[in-house]
Amino acid sequence: MRNFTFLSVIIAGCFLMFSFSPAANAKKLKNDLTEFENVYKINAFSFGTISVAEINSFYKKYPKLKVYQKDVEELYKKKDYNLIWHDDKNVSEFGALLYHKVNLLNDQGIKAQMPYKDLIDDIFNENVSNKLPKSETELLLSNMYVFYASNVYSGVDAQTLKKIGWFLPAKTISYDKILDSLMADPDRLNKDENLLVDQYYRLQNVLKKYRSFEKKGLWKKIEIDEANYKELKPLDSGKVVQQIRERLFVVGDLKEDSKSQYYDQEMMDAVLKYKKRYGLKLNYTFTKEQIDQMNEPISNRIKTIMLNMERCRWIPTELASAREYIMVNIPSFRLVYVKDGKYDLVSDVFVGTRMTETVIFSGKIDRIVFSPYWYVPASIIKNELKLKMAEDKNYLADHNMEWNGGAVRQKPGPNNSLGLVKFMFPNPNDIYLHDTPAKSLFDFEKRIFSHGCINVRDAKKLAMEILKDDPDWPVDKINSAMSGEKETPCILKNKIPIYIGYFTAWVNDDGEIGFYPDVYDRDSSLDKLLYSNDSVSMK
Repeated sequence: MRNFTFLSVIIAGCFLMFSFSPAANAKKLKNDLTEFENVYKINAFSFGTISVAEINSFYKKYPKLKVYQKDVEELYKKKDYNLIWHDDKNVSEFGALLYHKVNLLNDQGIKAQMPYKDLIDDIFNENVSNKLPKSETELLLSNMYVFYASNVYSGVDAQTLKKIGWFLPAKTISYDKILDSLMADPDRLNKDENLLVDQYYRLQNVLKKYRSFEKKGLWKKIEIDEANYKELKPLDSGKVVQQIRERLFVVGDLKEDSKSQYYDQEMMDAVLKYKKRYGLKLNYTFTKEQIDQMNEPISNRIKTIMLNMERCRWIPTELASAREYIMVNIPSFRLVYVKDGKYDLVSDVFVGTRMTETVIFSGKIDRIVFSPYWYVPASIIKNELKLKMAEDKNYLADHNMEWNGGAVRQKPGPNNSLGLVKFMFPNPNDIYLHDTPAKSLFDFEKRIFSHGCINVRDAKKLAMEILKDDPDWPVDKINSAMSGEKETPCILKNKIPIYIGYFTAWVNDDGEIGFYPDVYDRDSSLDKLLYSNDSVSMK
């Protein structure tokens, strides 16, 4: 601003001179102004700007930062090549604050290391007398900013997301706009829900807690006689009860640790709370598999939290602020219908097998079909149905199926594979939500049974919740449409966004974390991508 004011005064003075000069001097004054502007441009750096030549020269000297060159150039272009990180001769307070945040990247679940970090350390080390030129200091800090913003606010790039099968809407960020918002309010460096969804910050809080467990040695292994272990039940007693009680206390499912070796009512309540968080079957028994789950090393739990923080970076923040949407989380086998910021419905689901994985993507539900036909996919006809028809000529009739234009479809009815209602959202994977007659499958904890579609336990309730404000679809009409006699479509007046995601750790509104099985081995794949080498950045 000071440079601009100085230049304005000079120009204003010239124009005052012009206003009192003869017309013959106009041409000379114009030439003088042009010469002054050229001199100003040549000596611009002393007034607080940086040149394209200096930027190009910088990346020749620091080639390991070239990955950020395009973004840095765009940053200065938007800022009219004014310096960003300096107040007069010194680095600005905001620059120092950002440097502090870069040193705390581990708190963000990030292990990326920036090249030439030692030189940046020297910038903020008062004991270093041999300082870098101002232009190099400025550009190192701009690269540090892009490094920080790309890792914290964006994560892996869009092309990589597609390669790993994440087809939810891509997040786009503007480094220039983010920088403006952060400089206007530096507290946003600590939390900004316009940049990262709230779930990210919840996971960050739990990450801090679990690292504290690790540091204090609170994550003790539960010792059992594996060969002779029997399911633990209420009223049982022994050292293993005491060990489980201690763990339940550490993670917050138990308010106090009585050190008792007796499986009492207090511990029963805590066990239910623990199992609910983990999406386990709600009962009081403790199986060996559940003991093994409790014995998952704390380092693995920390890594899982970090991986899911990374996934949160990929989510555009406007998704979570939508008035109405449906989200399916594959690892937790859970669907939530959110309306006006509240969970209107939560339902168990089962998803695709390892051979027919449910795809991670998004769409918009545009219609509900009651008492639907099921058009059998060609792959199922080829791989399964033809063999069964060859063995039993009455197979189609016995299963309420019929030929339809060279294809096979199952007629509406209570035994239809889609149940009595399906929810359609156009997509190339031919995936949708639907009811199912196989209700017993919801009793399993690991529910990967389908050919890719999402089977919903409370499908009828979901339909009623979606249509409860639609006067054209009262409850009695929905009941009649779900009689299984005739396929009846319902075109929604407002399309509902649906997001099918993959989170193996999720923190609820009460700050309690649940860990879920990595059913498609996506955690291990992401782990290799992020942490298999000392990559410079996610970008």
